[in-house]
Amino acid sequence: MSETLAAGRRGGGRSRNSSAAIEDTVSAWFVREILPLEPFLMGYLQRNWRNASEIADLRQEIYARVFDAAREQIPDDPRRFLTVTARNLLINMLRHDRIVPIEAVADLDALNIPEDAAGPDRVAAARNELRRLQVALDKLPPRIREAMTLAYIEELSVREIAARMGITKSTVSIHLTKGIHALAEVIDGTGSDKP
Repeated sequence: MSETLAAGRRGGGRSRNSSAAIEDTVSAWFVREILPLEPFLMGYLQRNWRNASEIADLRQEIYARVFDAAREQIPDDPRRFLTVTARNLLINMLRHDRIVPIEAVADLDALNIPEDAAGPDRVAAARNELRRLQVALDKLPPRIREAMTLAYIEELSVREIAARMGITKSTVSIHLTKGIHALAEVIDGTGSDKP
């Protein structure tokens, strides 16, 4: 699809019909590929942004940035592009929140800006969580584990997972749903080891 957009721009300026065609192509792509990812995006924002009242505005800003970028070239991996756009927006907002005029603070230590490096307790806790996650993943049936790994570690789309595993997209969705529920139960200790 990105070639279609580039072809519409060749030869200097865009004609009105070319601009409308690009807009229609991007709109169709956005509705087909990005909007279905809204639950994923909202979960990402809820996990990574401290002010819940700003999440709807952040979602709209991310959508606007994704749509604008797609006018230039439609990304090959919509989920990854959406994730990177969201992450970059959150990073920019955090940087903006940290900017304080130097005159406003007499003692720079009073800013209480945490160091980027995690302390030993956080590193140990993170390693323990990773070990628990690996144990939980190892308990999944092989096909469900493969689907989960492709989706959440390699960040492939459902379509790409289906193609790689030789199964339908609906079967991939079923595997992912079962995998998420099984992992949650194993990690929380609330269920059996069977997905």
